Amino acid sequence: MARAQQILLALVFLTRLPLGRFLPPTILPLSQAAWAFPLAGLLIGALAGLPLWLAGPGLLPAALAVAGAVWLTGALHEDALADFADAGGGRDRAARLAIMRDSTIGSYGAAALTLTLLIRVAALAALGPLALIGAAAVGRVAPVVLMRSLPAARADGLGQGAGRPSGRAVAVAGLIGLLALGLTAPGIAGAGLALILVGAAIVAVSRRACRLLGGQTGDVLGAATLLAETAALTGMALCV
Repeated sequence: MARAQQILLALVFLTRLPLGRFLPPTILPLSQAAWAFPLAGLLIGALAGLPLWLAGPGLLPAALAVAGAVWLTGALHEDALADFADAGGGRDRAARLAIMRDSTIGSYGAAALTLTLLIRVAALAALGPLALIGAAAVGRVAPVVLMRSLPAARADGLGQGAGRPSGRAVAVAGLIGLLALGLTAPGIAGAGLALILVGAAIVAVSRRACRLLGGQTGDVLGAATLLAETAALTGMALCV
């Protein structure tokens, strides 16, 4: 039952699916559900990929699939990426943290959102729905890794409140992500390049978060998710 509740918590946190009513009255630590983040990614990819399942690869089905993913997640990761990108304009750590809590989007954030949306649509137009499932799953390994490896940059907020997952949780999440990627990528080369780019995205976000903020926040975790997913799609598309 505990595992089922953790999967449910991962789905409630990462999607807009109306499942909160099924959670137990006691508050479950998000870190305990971190291992199931890639499972939530599998479902997000499968549902968002319906236009690709029905119409096949192409620009319009790919754009509809990306729009579906944005809706299913409540634009959670897009908002996080925009905030994290805008933080680069801050003069010091305090200013950057304040920028990330500002509801407005600056030029850095707008550029980051536009570029990632374009890349995801272009990649999916050449790939198809299976690739979206694998990318959505492996992309959600990124926040688990950063929750484990980086300290919280704030004394409050999601990054601090989520807690620190165990090494076992990171290993399980990584295994699920790897299996999903291996089963959906277009060949060994596509899976290998996707994995390399995902690793590079995680390292890049981690280094930038440490340099700018001194650790991770909810926006850092969301940005890492979206960038890792985009990296996976890019790697697979380059090998088609």
